[in-house]
Amino acid sequence: MLYIFKLRECTILNKYNIFRYTHGLTLNNIRKEKVNEIFPQKHEFQIRHIGPRQYEQLEMLKTIGYKNLEELTKAAIPEKILYKEKLKIEQPITEYELLKRITQISKKNDIWRSYIGMGYNNCCVPHTIMRNMFENPGWTTQYTPYQPEISQGRLEGLLNYQTMICDLTGMEIANASLLDEGTAAAEALALTHRSNKRKKLFVSDKVHPQTISVIATRATSLGLDLEIGDVFKIDTSAKDVSGILFQYPDTTGSIYAFEDVVKKAHADGTLVCVATDLLALAILKPPSKFEVDICVGTSQRFGVPLGYGGPHAGFFACRKKLVRLMPGRMIGVTKDLNGQDAYRLALQTREQHIRRDKATSNICTAQALLANMSAMYAVYHGPEGIKNIANRVHFLTLILARGLEKSGNRINNEYFFDTIKISPSISLKTIKENAVSFKINFRYYEDGIGISLDETTMEQDVNDIFKIFSTEITVKEIYNEKAYFNKNLNKSHFARCTPYLQHPVFNSHQSETRIVRYMKSLENKDVSLVHSMIPLGSCTMKLNSTTEMMPCSLHGFTDIHPFVPIEQTKGYHQLFAELEQDLCAITGYDNISFQPNSGAQGEYAGLRAIQRYHESNKNNHRQVCLIPISAHGTNPASAQMAGMQVKPILVQKDGSIDISHLAEMIDKYRDTLSCLMITYPSTNGVFEETIADICTMIHKAGGQVYLDGANMNAQVGLCRPGDYGSDVSHLNLHKTFCIPHGGGGPGMGPIGVKRHLTPFLPSHPVINCSSNNNNNIKQFGAVSAAPFGSSAILPISWAYIKMMGPEGLRKATQVAILNANYMSKRLEKYYKTLYKGKTGLVAHEFILDIRDFKKTANIEAVDIAKRLMDYGFHAPTMSWPVAGTLMIEPTESEDKKELDRFCNALIYIREEINDIENGKLDIVKNPLKMAPHTQEQVISSTWNRPYSRELAAFPAPFVKGNNKIWPSVGRIDDTYGDKNLFCTCPPILSDQ
Repeated sequence: MLYIFKLRECTILNKYNIFRYTHGLTLNNIRKEKVNEIFPQKHEFQIRHIGPRQYEQLEMLKTIGYKNLEELTKAAIPEKILYKEKLKIEQPITEYELLKRITQISKKNDIWRSYIGMGYNNCCVPHTIMRNMFENPGWTTQYTPYQPEISQGRLEGLLNYQTMICDLTGMEIANASLLDEGTAAAEALALTHRSNKRKKLFVSDKVHPQTISVIATRATSLGLDLEIGDVFKIDTSAKDVSGILFQYPDTTGSIYAFEDVVKKAHADGTLVCVATDLLALAILKPPSKFEVDICVGTSQRFGVPLGYGGPHAGFFACRKKLVRLMPGRMIGVTKDLNGQDAYRLALQTREQHIRRDKATSNICTAQALLANMSAMYAVYHGPEGIKNIANRVHFLTLILARGLEKSGNRINNEYFFDTIKISPSISLKTIKENAVSFKINFRYYEDGIGISLDETTMEQDVNDIFKIFSTEITVKEIYNEKAYFNKNLNKSHFARCTPYLQHPVFNSHQSETRIVRYMKSLENKDVSLVHSMIPLGSCTMKLNSTTEMMPCSLHGFTDIHPFVPIEQTKGYHQLFAELEQDLCAITGYDNISFQPNSGAQGEYAGLRAIQRYHESNKNNHRQVCLIPISAHGTNPASAQMAGMQVKPILVQKDGSIDISHLAEMIDKYRDTLSCLMITYPSTNGVFEETIADICTMIHKAGGQVYLDGANMNAQVGLCRPGDYGSDVSHLNLHKTFCIPHGGGGPGMGPIGVKRHLTPFLPSHPVINCSSNNNNNIKQFGAVSAAPFGSSAILPISWAYIKMMGPEGLRKATQVAILNANYMSKRLEKYYKTLYKGKTGLVAHEFILDIRDFKKTANIEAVDIAKRLMDYGFHAPTMSWPVAGTLMIEPTESEDKKELDRFCNALIYIREEINDIENGKLDIVKNPLKMAPHTQEQVISSTWNRPYSRELAAFPAPFVKGNNKIWPSVGRIDDTYGDKNLFCTCPPILSDQ
């Protein structure tokens, strides 16, 4: 027995040793650990998600003067708002249990063949793109490319995207993607209003219904008149129509010539917008031939899964004269310090983070990852491949139309690409029953049936459709007739005669070897979370675990059209219900809408819900929105878009809201106050003690409280906005809840609301997405094209919550706060933390004041940002919310070693600044002003800088060997890029 006991003890110790080396436990503190923490089962994921090991947490707590996380929590969080209960969510499950469970949920979705169309089409996602981009953290975990020197890979990919859009549409300039087709169309018409200030919009009744709904929502809030009707009968002679929008091909599939419509509109000063289909444009005359001003649509069918509505990249292209009014991000070509071509975000002065309520729009998220996938799809296939796919889809549609016509059905389209509208010869009821037996979805009108074919449609699929219409005709019979060529676009006056995708990048990578190497070469130019921490304040760049990401590729989630009948999506709706329940438990809200597909869309949707609430109470005059001057730039931009009057609130020297000024403004606008928009913890990185009192003040004045959810990572499990007075928040699932940033998108911004605002959540014209039925009178319409936003990435947040459990989520928040305070403490001898709470603590992020260095050493925040690249790091958030500062957010996922490495980099940089101050380094030509340093610069035969190559490239012991990250270009010249705007692929003189 003794032998058996000793053997068992040895086995346990071996297990302990393995775990000790994995998780950093020491023999001294093993006795302090609970058994389920030493041998984790249900808690294993939280141990892997949270970076610092237990002993590291104790060391950091000691550094900042606290015994444990609970003591730190009580000091950091105001007692009045501290949530003292346990979150009412499930206990955690393991990664393997989760994958089993989510797979079972995905199988509850019935994957039928869907030929619904309406801007969503199935496609063949090249496996190499799926594996090497969509499933690759080297592509998914980067931030928006605001630091271009270490973002050249995805910037090149997005420039390819812009080139692809310009080539296919024939337009002069395009941005780097929007959220979807519906919001792109709304942005287009909003641009026409900004351009000519007219108050009337006209939209063709043949535009997709979801697009019309999104436009109607925007028009109402902006006080614009929207008319929907026959675009060929529009009268613009009164010169009061700002812009018109039509669809080409239209929602029923028909193709018309619009030259006369455009010519008449332009004669009357009206701008013209068109929504179009990229694949159709491979063989169809481009919209530029109609002389339109703006062209929008979705690039989803270029290699991006349906995903029950998203995420997908919307496109926006226009005439060059409108470029400074164009919304969204745009990639431009510029020069670096050495005159080498480089890419960057162009014309950033248009964007909301600079112009606030005067911005072109409130857009804060481009669908960068999906735009890169679509661009790579074009690179993968090349122009001939794209044309072949388009012709194959078109010819199958011609065969389908001819076969149905021969069997007595009437085709309502004279010319079409892939979509037809049919008046059937047999009853609609019979067709629906037959379609169900074949598990096929069509689009059903009151007077007919719509069918849209796509890249995945095969000969047997068309034969099955024939059978549904009770005909025994086959594809081969029609093909042999050749009569189906009668309406062939290639032989019509709609045929495309202009080339596209002529740049070498689209003609050099058709073998898999070349495309894989090209994707890897771009990936290698970027810094992502696979390299080092990305310490962006207010952006929460945390772990996006492999297990969380895996469900996004499950067939049960990827291949569902957003407009299939609800009963076919039981898996998705189970996931929605469970995620809603969890998010409500975490936030204290009563209901969630998943429709907003970005944080800015969530802000807009929340404000529109508040406005509809006031309108329902006959308080239409309540239009004033109070916003602290420290707020995110999207806040005032969203309020302006929602039709509100923005009034700024001052902040005090400690960064908190100036309560006396707030009281003064409340009193001034008491009768017209709609809401307060506030971020908590504050954008300045502190937990304000007065937040509950502020909410009470607003409510007493008849207003509502919109709490920006960007900083929710400091609250989960510790305090709940719905408890301390907030009425609505958007939740950045791509921040707090682990959806990766994807190089600037995808994002999700669902809104949580208290019960009184539930009736005013977004609706949808095609699918009922309301929590409560019969609320259409109160709801304001759609904010996104898909009823549940970017549904395909919601499993990420669902998985994160399920694997963390209530204790894990709470601890993650505590460690996020610990990490920030530890870093602030470590750096206090070298840099000043601008704002702290009354206990001397920061929240989950903190601001370093860099402004004094401008006087002493001519060094600014941008210089430190660029120099950090030489140390292998992405910069913190730069000059926001306070100019001349750096805002750092470490998140809970980074361990002490990485935190120390980043702190050490900043300390080394401070020593370099000291050397400038003391005259040891030149005030103009020094490692900060000349940063970042490329490999080409350092190994050049000429080195004329007054500091060593070693100091330039290897400034610290931890920057060496395989750990070295080389920026691919030198410091970017932003001014040159804006003065010489070039936003498509530059010509290449020789084959690369």
